[in-house]
Amino acid sequence: MIKSIAVFCGSKSGNNSLFEEHAKQLGYLLAQYNIVLIYGGGNKGLMGAVANAVLEKGGKVTGIIPQLLTDREHSHGGLTELIVVDNMHTRKQQLYEKCDAAIILPGGFGTLDELYEMLTWNQLSIHDKKIFILNTAGYYNNLLAHNKMMQQEGFYTIILTTE
Repeated sequence: MIKSIAVFCGSKSGNNSLFEEHAKQLGYLLAQYNIVLIYGGGNKGLMGAVANAVLEKGGKVTGIIPQLLTDREHSHGGLTELIVVDNMHTRKQQLYEKCDAAIILPGGFGTLDELYEMLTWNQLSIHDKKIFILNTAGYYNNLLAHNKMMQQEGFYTIILTTE
């Protein structure tokens, strides 16, 4: 049973308004089903949208942010719990430890880093947590196609799909 979900997404909203709309809808669903949001602790962009949506509906949110990013990502002051850590590695490790599964929304390098680290840990049997990609407006189509090629060429057996 999933009690907490890590959401990895951008600290910016991106150029498509659907990205933020889907982030909010996801936040509402998490709160509705009493699933704790575990995320990067920011109050900007898609991170802020999903966290604020959970809070708006009375849900619980745990943010984990490195001290280095408390100003850049504007750490969220209204969370159920905000954990400030020393570095990015500790942040990612705690995000993974506290979640039962992960959902990937649109984002940049940090989002991809988190996605691929979780996939790598699954492949190495460090954990076997489910990872879901919310492919809003086809944002991840090229990534999914590339991953399919990596699988076809024999580099891994994990299958990424939107089905």
